[in-house]
Amino acid sequence: MPHDQAHRVLIIGASRGIGLELVRQYLAEGWKVHATTRTPDQPGRLGELPGDLTIHPLDVRDETQLARLARSVDAVDVVIHNAGVGRGMPRADMMAINAEAPISAIEALFDARAIAPGGKVVLVTSQMGARHGTKGSLGDYGDSKAALNDEFRRRAPSWAEREVTAIVLHPGWVRTDMGGSSAPLRVEESVAGIRELVAGLTETHHGRFLTWDGREHPW
Repeated sequence: MPHDQAHRVLIIGASRGIGLELVRQYLAEGWKVHATTRTPDQPGRLGELPGDLTIHPLDVRDETQLARLARSVDAVDVVIHNAGVGRGMPRADMMAINAEAPISAIEALFDARAIAPGGKVVLVTSQMGARHGTKGSLGDYGDSKAALNDEFRRRAPSWAEREVTAIVLHPGWVRTDMGGSSAPLRVEESVAGIRELVAGLTETHHGRFLTWDGREHPW
């Protein structure tokens, strides 16, 4: 694929785990990749990946950094918002990072016209945020993902008018720092499935809650 025709992807939250593997696999396929990390001066493994990679500083709660990011990328074909935190953080911080920041990021990208017409938007959520069949509290982490899902569903109709296909995605229970060593799914397998899913997204998928392997997930 000629360089000037390379597809462009923005991966928010790319320093480790699923985000890092997304960067690696997209680069290996010849994509132009924009990736964010809170510590661009210490990119670690992210900075060692070969390919057309631009690393951007971003704390997802920092509105100034977010606005700068939105102005720095142009006509991206795919946005995957992967940044998030697990347990062990105050509830207010968890809600800000997991529930509010993904929505704010996509809105900022829309305002800057940074997503190409026909682009695809993926917000990484979790099956722990599904309210269907759940009794009692989901826990702070589950509550934060449920709040993300609720706000996504509220905004999905207006996002469709932006000429994008947007979904929320459960990546599976993956062996990462967050998922733990007992998780059944390798990060490489999850990411390969995510990339296949994203490649096949059409307008008919807009507003849905899907899993890494293409299944519909109950809300």
